Amino acid sequence: MTLPQVFVGIDVSKAQMEVALRPGDQFTVANEEAGWAQLVERLRAVSPTLVVLEATGGYELPVTGALAAAQLPVVVVNPRQVRDFAKATGILAKTDALDAQMLAHFAEVIQPTLRPLPDEQTQALAALVMRRRQLVAMLTAEKNRLRQASTRIRPNLKAHITWLEQAIQEADRDLAEAIRQSPIWREKDELLRSAPGVGPVLTTTMLATVPELGTLTHKQISALVGVAPFSRDSGTLRGKRTIWGGRAQARAVLYMGAIVATRFNPIIRAFYQRLCQAGKAKKVALTACMRKLLVILNAMLKHRTPWSHAVDTAGAGA
Repeated sequence: MTLPQVFVGIDVSKAQMEVALRPGDQFTVANEEAGWAQLVERLRAVSPTLVVLEATGGYELPVTGALAAAQLPVVVVNPRQVRDFAKATGILAKTDALDAQMLAHFAEVIQPTLRPLPDEQTQALAALVMRRRQLVAMLTAEKNRLRQASTRIRPNLKAHITWLEQAIQEADRDLAEAIRQSPIWREKDELLRSAPGVGPVLTTTMLATVPELGTLTHKQISALVGVAPFSRDSGTLRGKRTIWGGRAQARAVLYMGAIVATRFNPIIRAFYQRLCQAGKAKKVALTACMRKLLVILNAMLKHRTPWSHAVDTAGAGA
């Protein structure tokens, strides 16, 4: 006799987790070690087909790790996808209980693809990358304030700017040390940085935020990062192709990397110039370069091949 499939949605907050089973009941557990153990025990009893949580700024990470360690099929999804799904099904209200039910429904209907969770080292690297990004954002804001600051405030701003610049240098050293301590990361870093125009910020960000790099096809990695163009056609109307979704942090760094690559990377430079000469807007051409650079880097890691012109061909058919 075939057992019915069970889909689980978990709405995670700082103090507790609302858990909904579809089909099945609904219960609440504390978002702490005892609650994680209780959750694992109850879910093991029903052998769920899929467990879905939303990314909630880090509160979901410990319980996700506990579920993965128990070999339960867990996926962390983008909250916007679930919210759009709720609106599409006519659910406009929002409570913890409803969110858990909607996550379970989302799991049953959409069945998002299971992906390996980042290991502890990758999570630590991602935290360092995020902290560096926060420091750079604060430094930019303080420099903007300095331009219009009064004489009385300027010394304080300058002191803070100096501190932030030193903190960013320290973050860079921590990132470099984290890469050196891991043989796998060190090998990947060396492969990626063999590409002209690819520097340490791009490589560390990609390793931390896109651990799937080198394991997916060129279409899958483009969609994952958010540089794959989506059609907007209806009837006889042919709308502009646009990129959408994906991992914003990786995409932002990839954008800066593409700008550098259009100057120093022979393949990307030639590709960019060809698009511009064909009448493409510079921003559209640069977006295409982002995708091409990502595809090449993905092929380099997939085939463990350092930079060469042959990588372009391998990436295009990956």
